[in-house]
Amino acid sequence: MNKHINKVAVIGSGIMGSGIACHFANIGVEVLLLDIVPRELNDKEKAKGLTLEDKVVRNRLVNNSLTASLKSKPSPIYNQKFASRITTGNLEDDIAKIAKVDWIIEVVVERLDIKKMVFENIEKHRTPGTLISSNTSGIPIQFMSEDRSDDFQKHFCGTHFFNPARYLKLFEIIPGPKTSPEVLDFLNGYGEQFLGKTSVIAKDTPAFIGNRIGIFSIQSLFHSVKELGMTVEEVDKLTGPVIGRPKSATFRTVDVVGLDTLVHVANGIHENCKEDERLDLFKLPDFIDTMMENKWLGSKSGQGFYKKVKGDKGKSEILTLDLDTMDYRAKKSAKFATLELTKTIDKVVDRFSVLTAGKDKAGEFYRKSFGALFAYVSHRIPEISDELYKIDDAMKAGFGWEHGPFEIWDAVGLDKGLEFIKNENQDAATWVADMKAAGINSFYTVKEGATYFYDIPSKEMKKVPGQDAFILLDNIRKTKEVFKNSGVVIEDLGDGILNVEFQSKMNTIGGDVLAGLNKGIDLAEKDFQGLVVGNQAANFSVGANIGMIFMMAVEQEYDELNMAIKMFQDTMMRMRYSSIPTISAPHGMTLGGGCELSLHADKVVAAAETYIGLVEFGVGVIPGGGGSKEFAVRASDLFSKGDVELNVLQEYFLTIGMAKVSTSAYEAYDLGILQKGKDVVVVNKDRQIATAKAHAKLMAESGYTRPVKRKDIKVLGKQALGMFLVGTDSMEASHYISEHDKKIANKLAYVMAGGDLSEPTRVNEQYLLDLEREAFLSLCTERKTLERIQHMLKTGKPLRN
Repeated sequence: MNKHINKVAVIGSGIMGSGIACHFANIGVEVLLLDIVPRELNDKEKAKGLTLEDKVVRNRLVNNSLTASLKSKPSPIYNQKFASRITTGNLEDDIAKIAKVDWIIEVVVERLDIKKMVFENIEKHRTPGTLISSNTSGIPIQFMSEDRSDDFQKHFCGTHFFNPARYLKLFEIIPGPKTSPEVLDFLNGYGEQFLGKTSVIAKDTPAFIGNRIGIFSIQSLFHSVKELGMTVEEVDKLTGPVIGRPKSATFRTVDVVGLDTLVHVANGIHENCKEDERLDLFKLPDFIDTMMENKWLGSKSGQGFYKKVKGDKGKSEILTLDLDTMDYRAKKSAKFATLELTKTIDKVVDRFSVLTAGKDKAGEFYRKSFGALFAYVSHRIPEISDELYKIDDAMKAGFGWEHGPFEIWDAVGLDKGLEFIKNENQDAATWVADMKAAGINSFYTVKEGATYFYDIPSKEMKKVPGQDAFILLDNIRKTKEVFKNSGVVIEDLGDGILNVEFQSKMNTIGGDVLAGLNKGIDLAEKDFQGLVVGNQAANFSVGANIGMIFMMAVEQEYDELNMAIKMFQDTMMRMRYSSIPTISAPHGMTLGGGCELSLHADKVVAAAETYIGLVEFGVGVIPGGGGSKEFAVRASDLFSKGDVELNVLQEYFLTIGMAKVSTSAYEAYDLGILQKGKDVVVVNKDRQIATAKAHAKLMAESGYTRPVKRKDIKVLGKQALGMFLVGTDSMEASHYISEHDKKIANKLAYVMAGGDLSEPTRVNEQYLLDLEREAFLSLCTERKTLERIQHMLKTGKPLRN
């Protein structure tokens, strides 16, 4: 199906509809967002003498919804400027405009009768061949398109985005009775390539895949929490990051999503899945009924399982619901001996065998919950999916699980999982026994860098489709390793391209990582064509190893610290001036040194969800790995374009001084961190390493030549330095910054001005690097700086003096 999506119409502008509209705007698509016309004036409109015929009134609902969405945090849009791609209107005056769109997405209230009325209206104006879909979370797709034309039904299906649409990757595609296979294939590919989603074609069953398994998992905990005598805090402690789940874990997630939303889906499953062997678990426990009666729905109502209140001294305090008394009480700490055993286990997948072997209540909890989950997912095949990997994909992309149910089962072992199931008085589906009888003891395996899954009908391992566009480092690390130390692994990506993958804690950059980067460049210059620096951890890098800096400063080992900073600077300059193309592939948190590395690469291939910035001010220093120098260089490059030089330099100065961090890769262009025409953004993070490799290969094949070292950087000297010093004096006098903040800012000013030169001068990069390193080292001798570093090491948060 050769189709291009240039314009979409989104019908319904609520939280979900506006979020979907924003995400299409994120990827450059023009959006028409429509909603109903208000039936009466509000007080403001009456005061202005408006009537129901005025356009501002007729578009009030859609405009208010979109405005609220754009103001929400986290933002649904990569850059506020992208909102200009969205045009609003109403379903009476503007419905005819849908004739010119390529895809119509219905996102109205979850009532079949209303949806069918909307589709009837849409068909009057829709151009034949236009894609049309419903963002339902559970209404059967087969009922929605009844009485519609053959062309409508051929191009109609369910497309279930998860909220928030920008951040949750699951994109469930649910065919109707007459949906064309070509339409399904197109949407599957479009969701993955353009929307950056994990596309999963689901069956038309209640709650589809993600919510069916996700709601079961939550309901199972609801029913077992009292049986195990556990508190809300204990469950959230055990179901959060320790097992690769979001920090909001279980009960906090329900508060955020809304208890009423969960109840709606659970009731739908209970009413429509009478053959489900665990149907009893979808019946709501008494404490949920009480919460619904009291309208304790979570964040939207101000209280749910947690409640935020003001304490005696006006300080906010979080209370927790006691499920026995149904009263709110002070939060209790949750500690388990089993969790202590996993503190040294960095990889989540390696923790499951330890957690399930625990002798305390935590171990019992994990055996019980995983036993129930393993049994349940085994019986959902082929009911909700024919392939087990789709269930894992749905849970990872829709609920933020690092590992899906079958991946967790593999981690604890097939036989152990069956033992957990038996202890719950449950049975696994018969196909699991067939798999074991065939001599296959895992649901997944990796061969030649590709993931294979157990295919139930053929009783053999088959390659998971759609992997050709991806490079999964977990799959190639063992067989393609070229070099390894305690900080990095260097892998051969093929086609002459190496990858340097950070392996340190939080991917911090210390001596071992710098040594690995230099080794990667050495190897690439000798035997390869290009180098990528990328990983597939949660974050690219949180910056330099400040613990190492702190220890050297405390011990007053300034010569060693000077050498360490110089090694960092020299490594960044090797990234810039090596004889092979270097590509940085940042994603997630890319802070401090991680940002500096990206600033010095030949090209940046950034994931859209990249939060990048120079944040060194927070620990009392300036960027010392070339970041301060690089911003002076980039300011100089803009001087010749006609901008006021001092204004340009001041913008770069403030970006560092205010420790600005982009909220997306697109926003990083505005901060001067990414460069238009050079750096690129990838919406689907799974494609990032493969895309970075492709750019490195293209640059090499196009005849890459080592750049000439810069000797033409214009610095403004005293002219700029005087401006900065007057500014910092004024800010200190008005108590906007502290005395120590002023000292840091003045050091940065000295570097970016090029020192106190009497007139504008052309200098080389090493001159600026020397100034930068000297300023960094002098700040490390300050007591206030050491206090800030120590505070950051203890709390993970910056301290202001």
